[in-house]
Amino acid sequence: MRYLVRARVKPGRERDLLRAIENGSLGEGSVAEGEYLRNMADARVLDDQTARWVEVCYCPTPLQEEKPYWQEFFDLTKIQDAHDRRKCHDENGTEAWACSDCDCTVRLEERLKSRGTSFLDELKSRANLNRSTPQNFSITSQLDSSNSNDEIG
Repeated sequence: MRYLVRARVKPGRERDLLRAIENGSLGEGSVAEGEYLRNMADARVLDDQTARWVEVCYCPTPLQEEKPYWQEFFDLTKIQDAHDRRKCHDENGTEAWACSDCDCTVRLEERLKSRGTSFLDELKSRANLNRSTPQNFSITSQLDSSNSNDEIG
């Protein structure tokens, strides 16, 4: 089944999430491991400041496997079917694992691509804004002490 996920990054988790995406560790250990990175690459931020993406999930309960991994970084605000369950070939037993290559949500995914802004761009921007002052101060202090007699020009 495919789900439309809405979520907000938990306050203060922006840098950790960005690091997990950039080093490929997001979802590490999950059977859906690679799906997490694809989701973040496709995710969009809309006017209400929620990130949204379409996710494939084969669990009997929506995102049963994925929730613990997402909830480390996100408050999941809404998870809904991306299309009619009765028409899902995996869900109705017509074709096992059909969602992997199915184009049932192409229109939804295309519409989502044209709305809002890139989640990764927004995350990078927010992660840079939320750098802690003490860390920046200690770097500056180290630079000042090693270059105490040098002029910066």
